[in-house]
Amino acid sequence: MKEFKDYPLDKVVTEVNARISAIIAGGGTAYVHQKWTCRHCGSRQTMADRNTFHRSGRCEECNQITIIDKCNYLFVMGRIG
Repeated sequence: MKEFKDYPLDKVVTEVNARISAIIAGGGTAYVHQKWTCRHCGSRQTMADRNTFHRSGRCEECNQITIIDKCNYLFVMGRIG
């Protein structure tokens, strides 16, 4: 099973809030998608909801539910105009 870099959920949310606030303060735009690893099959998953962090998720590969206490994120940023 491949290891992915996942970090404690509360620390990830704190970091994301700070990064998005800094981008917005500078006149840009940003959003994130939560990434997590299925504890059952090891598949890497990405939540569809923007700027929302979940505490559990259903794996698209094995259909099992994973309790998410560690995760990471996909950060997307841009500029206005």
